[in-house]
Amino acid sequence: MPHDSSSVANFPGFATHIVHRQYPDQIACAESDELAVEVPVVLEYNGLSHATVLATPHDLEDFARGFSITEGIVRSIDDIYAIDISERENGIVVQLTIASACLHALRTRRRSLAGRTGCGLCGVETLEDVHRALDPLPAREAFLDADSISAALAHLNEGQPLRRRTGATHAAAWATLNGQVVFVREDVGRHNALDKVVGQLHEAGY
Repeated sequence: MPHDSSSVANFPGFATHIVHRQYPDQIACAESDELAVEVPVVLEYNGLSHATVLATPHDLEDFARGFSITEGIVRSIDDIYAIDISERENGIVVQLTIASACLHALRTRRRSLAGRTGCGLCGVETLEDVHRALDPLPAREAFLDADSISAALAHLNEGQPLRRRTGATHAAAWATLNGQVVFVREDVGRHNALDKVVGQLHEAGY
């Protein structure tokens, strides 16, 4: 069953506010400024509320995909059938429809996640849950040189419109071995930005 995004809701990720600035040897002044936005985002799976995170409300479909994959909630992006995003009075709700087998596994984990913008351990129930078995990455002969890393960093700013506006967002990116930046995602939380890149990568078939 193919996955679908039944409601595309992209918020600007920033808001205009009046700020009061104090410069040396000058009278404080009120100025208009654009500030990065961070709001509560609830992730629901087949109607089951699973996690509430603080995130920048931009590229939330990518975030929902990436969070689901990195948390092991789904086995692959094909287990996500639909994503619906709705704005509520106190935040945003992202409703995902996933395969029933994944939902059953999610329920049996009995995890209660209050947020994942910190170290990534908040909400685990026991010490045994801290260490998860990860599949080893396949061996690769490709070599990443310093010039490629420098080239990717040099172009990273081009994909950060929120940072240029607000000066207050992190970014994660996916680049080729020759330093070409393919995807960039931003968020006030660096872990969220990484999840957004993971979600976009899987959606694009990488």
